Amino acid sequence: METTETRTVIAEFLGTLLLVFFAVGAAVLAGEYIGTFGISLAFAFTMLALAYAFGPISGCHINPAVTLGLLLARRITVRTAVEYWIAQVLGAIVGAALLFLVAKQVPGLRTHDAFGTNGWGDRSAVHLNLGGAFVAEIVMTFLFVFVVLSVTHRVAVLGFGGLAIGLALGTVHLIGIPLDGTSVNPARSIGPALFAGGGAITQLWLFIVAPLIGGALAAVVHQVTHPPHEPRLIADEAEPGEPRPGERV
Repeated sequence: METTETRTVIAEFLGTLLLVFFAVGAAVLAGEYIGTFGISLAFAFTMLALAYAFGPISGCHINPAVTLGLLLARRITVRTAVEYWIAQVLGAIVGAALLFLVAKQVPGLRTHDAFGTNGWGDRSAVHLNLGGAFVAEIVMTFLFVFVVLSVTHRVAVLGFGGLAIGLALGTVHLIGIPLDGTSVNPARSIGPALFAGGGAITQLWLFIVAPLIGGALAAVVHQVTHPPHEPRLIADEAEPGEPRPGERV
């Protein structure tokens, strides 16, 4: 690969590794102390920091659903998407391995069928069923990927875009943690599940398929709300006394 491609792939690998280690780690190592709100903030702050650190390099997707959304929006090539997907999954596995190593040093900490993984039924705090978890993951991922598509230009994260992305991820975790642990990111789910085993593995398919569907839907809807080849109508551009776009005259 060329030097630029190598840098982007490394950024995706390292970004996903750090997201899993710190954000999922907040749930695994400190969940009983910081609660749902604290875990959500950990995801939000970690994503916010990584967006500014790696956004100018790779776009800081660190999420296969985001990469799919950008691929369908024609902002990246198929080759780039495949490279990103491989880097993201490998990064999540390495991040989970490092987190697992730390977790095993904590006496009495349960990792089997837990370890910050996602699930429905008996593995859901509110016993959400399979259908509910599927819909929830689609809708939550739709929101997150739609925000990413809306605040980024081409690939790079600029200006206040990272803030919006971090807040969006924190918001879906506030809602989703009691439901199914919140995935919205297949790589984030794959890494910890491989070390948790049990139901985390058998239920993993949903947290791969549903987020990808949500990301694809976000790309389709975004093409409608933000047409790539049409000028955007901005309300503040109207002259004094003139109706703004969408206002009745």
